[in-house]
Amino acid sequence: MTGPPRVLVTGGAGQVGTELAAVFAAAGWDVSAPARAELDVADRAAVHDAIEGLRPHAVVNGAAFTAVDACESEVDRAYRVNALGVRHLAEASRRVGAHLCQISTDYVFDGTKVGPYVEWDPTNPQSVYGRSKLAGEVEAGPEATVVRTSWVCGVHGANLIKTVLRLADEPGRELAFVDDQRGCLTVADDLAAAILRLVDDRRSGVHHVTNQGALSWYELVRDVLVAAGHDGGRVRPITTAELDPPRPAPRPANSVLDNAVLRLEGLPLLPSHHDALPRLVTRLLG
Repeated sequence: MTGPPRVLVTGGAGQVGTELAAVFAAAGWDVSAPARAELDVADRAAVHDAIEGLRPHAVVNGAAFTAVDACESEVDRAYRVNALGVRHLAEASRRVGAHLCQISTDYVFDGTKVGPYVEWDPTNPQSVYGRSKLAGEVEAGPEATVVRTSWVCGVHGANLIKTVLRLADEPGRELAFVDDQRGCLTVADDLAAAILRLVDDRRSGVHHVTNQGALSWYELVRDVLVAAGHDGGRVRPITTAELDPPRPAPRPANSVLDNAVLRLEGLPLLPSHHDALPRLVTRLLG
């Protein structure tokens, strides 16, 4: 094949897919980034037609059913998109020799470990979402790049940080967020840049990719308020048990991901959330 390398980014209109398309294009790749309406990964024939027609060097799966609570009642949809969709992408990628990158989640863990999770820790998902995403890891196969990430927020699409900024503009609005669930923020453009490096090297296996540093949802919201020039005291900490109404899907109390493979391989780690979060808030307010 001649010309620049080609990449297919599924879920190209999402918050991660949009950033993936941008970073691959900036690096000189020929990018095809269809939105879900243009390419449904659950449609096997459509996936094969797209990949066999494009014959990309790499396929990055940014498509997923990520509504964690809705997955509990829409089980078939969760597995159709998050597991079978990956099977379709893996099948078609093998036929044309494309390298597959599958984006996965911290929800593959049960959250009971003391300390951060490394890539080789046993998985034990407690939610339908987590189980369907773990099935997607299996379907991707051992040669694929599997990127587990967490608490993803960015400029595009809906996310917690956008919600907090909107609520913060309501005078007298008190915010309450849980302080007994800890994880790692991942800013979408930082994640996309890391995925580009992994795909460019055709690295196989599981990689944890997050911004550095652990925090709770309460601490994250407090830091968002401060970065936006609001009083951080407007948010109060609560426990998961105090959520009203309670969430249908269980959340891991500890979903802190140690980016062990990146560190041990000497690959660049994403910046600290102390640097990444203010940068994101500035972009959102700009």
